[in-house]
Amino acid sequence: MLNLDEQYKTERKKSGFLARLRGNFLTGLVVVLPVALTIWMVWSFIGFVDNRVLPLVPSYYNPLTYVDFNIRGVGVVIFLLFTTLMGAITKGLFGRQLIRIGESIVDRVPVVRSIYNGVKQIVETITTSSENNFDKVCMFEYPRKGIWAIGFISTKTGSEILEKSKASGLYSIFVPTTPNPTSGFLLFVPQKDTIILDMDVEDAAKLIISAGIVEPPTKSTNKIKK
Repeated sequence: MLNLDEQYKTERKKSGFLARLRGNFLTGLVVVLPVALTIWMVWSFIGFVDNRVLPLVPSYYNPLTYVDFNIRGVGVVIFLLFTTLMGAITKGLFGRQLIRIGESIVDRVPVVRSIYNGVKQIVETITTSSENNFDKVCMFEYPRKGIWAIGFISTKTGSEILEKSKASGLYSIFVPTTPNPTSGFLLFVPQKDTIILDMDVEDAAKLIISAGIVEPPTKSTNKIKK
């Protein structure tokens, strides 16, 4: 009987040790994995930009020509400097004239014209819009009553869509997919059927990417909306 008790205690100590070891590993994983993934994503993005920018730079302007080892991030720096320089040039009268000439040439090419104008409109809307687009998170019943979807309000819908929908007001809502929020689809939802949430865009993105595992903290809002 005494031997059985000792054996039971020994097995219990072993299981306790394994449980602590497992707990320490999972705790370390929570700390290490986000850092490792962040470094890997940033490093990969820098390499992606370098591989596409550096081949376009003449060899006598390329810093890597004068060194015997690869310097990560040179392409990113060149891209930032080039983009800033182009912005400074196009602000002047001569630069604007060049842009007009270039766009007039592009407008004569059917397929290229459609792509260029579409991309230009999207970039201008994102970078120069006076309104705060995608700054509100909302929920609404979709795809049927009783089931709720979360989305980002891009703007208030106008023009022909609002007119022909015969609604008093519509929101243009981007509904992202899980776990990749960069893809999704656009819905035009009546404003009366939309509930504006208190969570910010970053918390909503975490909720979508984690498939609902990472929930944002509840914000107590006792404000009375007049």
